[in-house]
Amino acid sequence: MKIQISVTVNNIEFSHTVEPRLLLVNYLRDVLRLTGTHVGCDTSSCGACTILLNGKATKSCTLLAVQADQARITTIEGLSKNEVLHPLQEGFNECHGLQCGFCTPGMIMTAASLLQENPNPTEEEIRMALEGNFCRCTGYHNIIKSVQYASNKMKKEVAL
Repeated sequence: MKIQISVTVNNIEFSHTVEPRLLLVNYLRDVLRLTGTHVGCDTSSCGACTILLNGKATKSCTLLAVQADQARITTIEGLSKNEVLHPLQEGFNECHGLQCGFCTPGMIMTAASLLQENPNPTEEEIRMALEGNFCRCTGYHNIIKSVQYASNKMKKEVAL
């Protein structure tokens, strides 16, 4: 038995008939071909699969696609606008917040959720928000700097 779902991903509406056991991460990667969302551990431990589900950071590897029916989803591909990088994407580039890049989409999406809720987080608040995301290359110091860069840039953009 297959189930019909409708989702809005990166501001585009999609409807598909899916297997009830299809994970959201596999729906995004295999059906929609949005491969920026990574599969790391399949247990929600590493955070590489983090997306925004109705504006909240959510690990998509332990959520079924049918559970996201009628949801608004943002993936790493949906953060940039008109080919202009989001301040977080720019920050990770400018502050060397990525090494191998595997954790980067999940880190950025988690940080995006944080900055929506708290546009001026302290270093400790950034660390707390990112604690469910693992960087195996130990780039945490520069990841924190990258989020701070984005926070500062977003504050300046709002002031303009």
